[in-house]
Parts: sequence; C-alpha cells; structure tokens
Amino acid sequence: MTVTVATRAEVCVVACAEAFRGDGEILAAGIGGAITVLAARLARLTFEPDLVTHDGVCLLTGDVPPLGQSPQVVEGWLPFRDHLWLVLNGRRHVMLGASQIDRYGNSNISCIGDWSRPRSQLLGVRGVPGNTVCCPTSYWIPRHSTRVFVPRVDMVSGVGHDRAAEAGPSAHRHHDLRRVVTDLAVLDFQSPDHSMRLASVHPGVTVDEVVAATGFPLVVTGDVPETRQPTGEELRVLREVLDPGSLRDREIPA
Repeated sequence: MTVTVATRAEVCVVACAEAFRGDGEILAAGIGGAITVLAARLARLTFEPDLVTHDGVCLLTGDVPPLGQSPQVVEGWLPFRDHLWLVLNGRRHVMLGASQIDRYGNSNISCIGDWSRPRSQLLGVRGVPGNTVCCPTSYWIPRHSTRVFVPRVDMVSGVGHDRAAEAGPSAHRHHDLRRVVTDLAVLDFQSPDHSMRLASVHPGVTVDEVVAATGFPLVVTGDVPETRQPTGEELRVLREVLDPGSLRDREIPA
C-alpha cells in the first residue's frame, strides 16, 4: 500500500524548497544536510525549473541526481572564483545551518561562550558574513530549542536585519534574509521591525510549543496557519527520484 501521508521530514523539505520560490536563474545552494540539498533539487524539479543546482562541489548539474549520487549530465564547471562572483553579485541563494540565531536573524556557527575564551569552539565564521550581506539567505534548523533560538548570539557569524541596518547602505542594500525553517515551524522576518515572526506551524505542532522552544519573544499575529503539506507529485519526486533511500528521515525521524 502506498503511503500518501507526508512525514515531518517531507513537510520540512517542502517548507525549505518554498524558500527558493520565485528565484529564477540563480544558484540554489543547500548547506548543512540532506534536507537543504533535497529542498533545492525538489524546487527545481517542480515549481522553480530555472534554478541552477550543483553537485555540492564544482559541477553544475544538468540533471538532478538522487541524493548521494553524481549527475549523469553536467552543464558546466563552477570553479571557486566563479562561485565567489555569484555570491558577491547576489546570484546565489544559500540555505545555511546555525548553532545559534537571534530574533533579528544574527547567527553563530563560530563558538559558544565568550569569544575570547569560549566553552566550545565550532566551525569559525567561514563564508557566512559575505553570504548574509551579499545574497539571499535562509536557514534550516533541525532541532528547534532555546539553545539555538537565543536572545543574543555569542558571536555574530551571519548578519541579521538589525546589524545590516546599523552598518549602513553598503550592507543593507543587498541584505536579503528570507526564512528560517525548523522541525517545528516556518519563521520569517515580515514584521515592522524585521524581528522573527511565526509564519506557520507544522502539522501536529501548536503555537505554544514553538513559543516555548524559542528563547526570545516571537511575533505572533492572528491565527497562525499550518505549514502546507507536500503535493502528491512532490511526494513522488522525493520518494522515487531524489531520496529513495529516505536519508531525509535521518535528520527528522518520521
């Protein structure tokens, strides 16, 4: 019997894919796990066919291979210098992870604790400052909790709305922070002061659960809708084409 009910992981993939809706001919880069890679590829195979996808390294994919496999058709080579050009010119939409994120979208992947003597050393800022200032950015957080959603990040790796505004036109002009998707909800910054707003809750999740798992006040207006379910075609593409091995469920158990 074919299972038609979407799992939580599949709802999350589609919610992440929605971040790329309307992007057109732009490089869609999912970083941080199976969910984000699947999201970019699902968007391309369904509602956003002009998206540019790559193999995670330097090959632009003509076809869209299953997760973990190499493309059969290669459209081009994307050396690092050209990848940087895309970033600097706003031609890349990246979906990042974060160890901490605050109400304005400042994120941290560098350290936990005082930066001069941290309790835990993480990745470092890497390319996140340039990504968040120069091109569209979204986030995928697989475990929504007060440890991640904090009042103030210990170190700013990714630039949020408040800091972009403080930096002036040079940073604010191209700053485009879209949405945050978690295992519980979809959040965005469509509030008067660009602080984090609860856009939707996933099926089976309540507003109170999301609020309790967030370490700062969320903007909650009116009746918060439920995150949309995948269509039948999206489920078919996910299960049969992109991820027949169900690697998505390793990030978010069914």
